[in-house]
Amino acid sequence: MTDVLISGAGVAGSALAWWLRHHGFRPTVVERAPAPRDGGYKVDVRGAALTVLDRMGLAGPVRAHDTGMRLARFLDRRGRQLATMDAALFGGRSADDVEIMRGDLTRILRAAAGDVEHRFDDSVTALHADADGVDVTFARGDHRRFDLVIGADGLHSTVRRLAFGPESSHLRPLGHHIAVCTVPAGFGEDRVELLHPAPGRTVGVYRTAGAPDARALFLFRSPADAHDPGDVAGRRAVLHRAFAGAGWRVPELLAAAADAPDLYLDAMSQVRMASWSAGRVGLVGDAAYAASPASGQGTSMGLVGAYVLAAALAEAGGRPAAGFAAYERRMRPFVAANQGLAERNLKGMVLGSAGQIRFQTTMLRLLPHLPGQQRMISRVAEPIRRASTAITLPDAPARAT
Repeated sequence: MTDVLISGAGVAGSALAWWLRHHGFRPTVVERAPAPRDGGYKVDVRGAALTVLDRMGLAGPVRAHDTGMRLARFLDRRGRQLATMDAALFGGRSADDVEIMRGDLTRILRAAAGDVEHRFDDSVTALHADADGVDVTFARGDHRRFDLVIGADGLHSTVRRLAFGPESSHLRPLGHHIAVCTVPAGFGEDRVELLHPAPGRTVGVYRTAGAPDARALFLFRSPADAHDPGDVAGRRAVLHRAFAGAGWRVPELLAAAADAPDLYLDAMSQVRMASWSAGRVGLVGDAAYAASPASGQGTSMGLVGAYVLAAALAEAGGRPAAGFAAYERRMRPFVAANQGLAERNLKGMVLGSAGQIRFQTTMLRLLPHLPGQQRMISRVAEPIRRASTAITLPDAPARAT
């Protein structure tokens, strides 16, 4: 039996563990976090990724955890409503698409994987590969040998750094930063996305059905001295500088973010690599081809990538180089299509001037009354639909057990 180490217990890593186990491999998952992460922001699952969930038998449980968001409301600095739009249209979702909290999705995937070994509160510190396997050193100090190692450990992948060199060679910044955190429920409205756009920065906050708290989102142009401090105090300082003088409830949200234990802040970047494998070490999901949150497709790419990689390795029958090559051939066009969405989407997420904001909100107010509105809506959603289906999945049993 082939032993595979997966670094990262997020969406891509958990889905890969499921599929490798299904194909007869023996996966082990190592995760830096001390326990399963159930927080995070809401994410979309679209197109080919829905087919992957269906083939796992998980489409029903995932749909049962849909966020149920109803509406997006745009507010000015005094809290007055500028425009509204349907939540699905705001998220670019078609009828079959699902929006789910990231923590709910990873919990469903992890539970479905069964008795896969998980090593929480641990990480990979060294890799020594040869023709027959990979010797892995863990942060806890022990060593183990695996036939394959797969990095599913996100934008700042440790496996990628160890096997492919410094991340500066692979990250492409998009000129914007993002921050996300949990805030008290009183900041949100039930199943409504509240958005306050301002030149060069946008703040959003929402609360899903029955949630005990709300989630806040801060988007802003990267400062000239852009860096991503690892300490919480540094992240808070970056946010306060970026949103100084902002209106609406932004000062209150910044104060709440200062107390949030889960504050995340990072540059929005994509991962671009000439190859996603080196010998017996490979990458999947954001570690290999992050599209950035602006694409709205990172979760779907992780699910599809896990499915394609596992199928390719199984088909290769003990020839990892052939399996990795087949995986890349099938995934490259899909990745390119979905990474291409990010810069287009960012233009509408963070506007550059007060005039652009007035034009956008005016068009949103007029949209329900314009002739041919359905054609206009379809044109907005069509690039996302094309990208989400820009792959032919390899055959697999319709319902694996």
